[in-house]
Amino acid sequence: MVLPPFGSRNLVSGAVWMNLLATGPLPAALPGPPELPASCLQAVVVTAADRDDSAAGLQRWERSDPAALWKPAGRAWPVRLGRNGLAWGWGLHEVPADAATKREGDGKSPSGIFPLGPAFGSAPEGPPGLRFPWKQTTERDFFVDDPGSALYNQWVRLGPGVTGSWKSAERMRRDDLLYEFGMVVRHNAVAVRPGAGSAIFLHVWKSPESGTSGCTAMERADLVDLLLWLDPARDPLLVQAPMDDWSNLRLSLRSTSP
Repeated sequence: MVLPPFGSRNLVSGAVWMNLLATGPLPAALPGPPELPASCLQAVVVTAADRDDSAAGLQRWERSDPAALWKPAGRAWPVRLGRNGLAWGWGLHEVPADAATKREGDGKSPSGIFPLGPAFGSAPEGPPGLRFPWKQTTERDFFVDDPGSALYNQWVRLGPGVTGSWKSAERMRRDDLLYEFGMVVRHNAVAVRPGAGSAIFLHVWKSPESGTSGCTAMERADLVDLLLWLDPARDPLLVQAPMDDWSNLRLSLRSTSP
């Protein structure tokens, strides 16, 4: 089966999308990275067929220098996005005028271009070969998702006996192993907008059929492969969008300024 050309309105269903991505590399009809900063030599590209779909595919891309062409790095694999699909987030890109944007609790993953890091997980150290900084999670680690808190969208580690002053926060040490390995997606991280979405990660999925609250989730082995491939010296970025919005992905002038 061949996917429709880029920009086609005759998009495949999420179930067919997942089956196709499980069989091999992304078809040539799918887009590669848009214009990215010259320092970026690795791109994690996540593409969904439709903005309301939680099924998507992930392809790694790399280039040897800023003037070189992007080339796919290895195979593609299926991922799950927010249970309600995607909405424009806040990162290194321009948000289109009048676009629907991500809100706290909307069950949507952010579309756009985002820096990554740190990597995190339950073990004292990351998997052998990891090049990103590693942060071990503990019972005292929280990612604040209370829009009314001054610590909104921040990772906070409480001291012994200290209680958080927020109304709600994501526990970073989980019993279900979804955060056994993970990577922080730096969405809404600069000039934080209260209520515009928080605690966005790459992490292990609950199942191939389960959407997330807004993160990008995948098979454990695929996530480990991704973590080991990423190199902070190559300034990797997450590029994430449905096919219909791909042509609207443009770097913000702020992201290219000295």
